[in-house]
Amino acid sequence: MFGVISNSLKTISNRLYTFSLFNHTKIICHSTRYTLPTATTTNSYRYFCSNNNKKMNLSDDEWRVKLTPEQFKVLRQKGTERGGTGEYDKHFEKDGVYHCAGCDAPLYKSDSKFDSGCGWPAFFDSVPGALTIHEDNSFGMKRIEICCKNCGGHLGHVFKNEGFKTPTNERHCVNSICLKFKK
Repeated sequence: MFGVISNSLKTISNRLYTFSLFNHTKIICHSTRYTLPTATTTNSYRYFCSNNNKKMNLSDDEWRVKLTPEQFKVLRQKGTERGGTGEYDKHFEKDGVYHCAGCDAPLYKSDSKFDSGCGWPAFFDSVPGALTIHEDNSFGMKRIEICCKNCGGHLGHVFKNEGFKTPTNERHCVNSICLKFKK
């Protein structure tokens, strides 16, 4: 459907360009470059730009190339960054959107962010259709896990009925390392 990755320049959906050079495939999407081994096959390799609203389906090796080790641990292995250390915990700009650090999909508008004092960015609502929700029974607790719908990256957890004065009575507790803020 999207063509075969080959040694020549290809345009896929007018957004994704691929070419092979020196045993690596270069992927150029919105001015961002990713390098993957050329041994990657068409059947196992799929990369879609988030602006196309298509899901990303990358292998762990491909994610390791794209993400920092810390981002990989949280987004792909469901880790948690240490509370109070993230870039966006105390970040409160009025106009902007927080995007997924894995795939650039918009997740939260800045006007839904609030200071919960928990040590991680807190939001009371997401961009419609941006998240998938799963029951998480790890560590002997029953929690609600939130993931990016576009790439499946683990973001954090939702906590309800904690008494915060927000329109939804929810706290989306999100790891900063999973986010990128854009104005």
